[in-house]
Amino acid sequence: MIRDSRMRVELPAVLSLGSNLGDREATIRAAVRDISALPGVVVMKTSGLVETPALKPEGVDADAPAYLNAVVEVRSALDPRALLAALNGIERAHGRVRDIHWGDRTLDIDIVSFASLRIDSPELTLPHPRAAERVFVLEPWLEIEPNAILPGFGRVDDLLAVMGEHATPYPAEPLL
Repeated sequence: MIRDSRMRVELPAVLSLGSNLGDREATIRAAVRDISALPGVVVMKTSGLVETPALKPEGVDADAPAYLNAVVEVRSALDPRALLAALNGIERAHGRVRDIHWGDRTLDIDIVSFASLRIDSPELTLPHPRAAERVFVLEPWLEIEPNAILPGFGRVDDLLAVMGEHATPYPAEPLL
């Protein structure tokens, strides 16, 4: 019997999920299941859900629906651009429309970090350029990885401490 001896390399990645339209919790739960079904992607950990006010380019928009957010740690055999394309497909499957920059959305999935890679291209920037400023990314990430480091920015607990704000925990069963 001949076996395929090629090894699959999987690298760690951190994903941030958010939703502020429709059944936010159901959408995020379905998106996590969809991510776990991607060939070459293994979900390792999921945070709990947190709720934060909508953030727009001009600041917090108290009139917009609040966001539910979560962070998912995965191992990916896909390269970062292929992972992004797959995640964009999941967003579209859940009704994501990209008409307004930073507009309300049914689902947003960002790659926060991918191994220690640094990429700066029109379609993908790694690590995510605003992750260090987002309590809705840092707090759930710290929940699942107490020693997390955002490449180029430092320890997640230190970044969060400087912010001096917190997301509101959202009571829900674990995502997986």
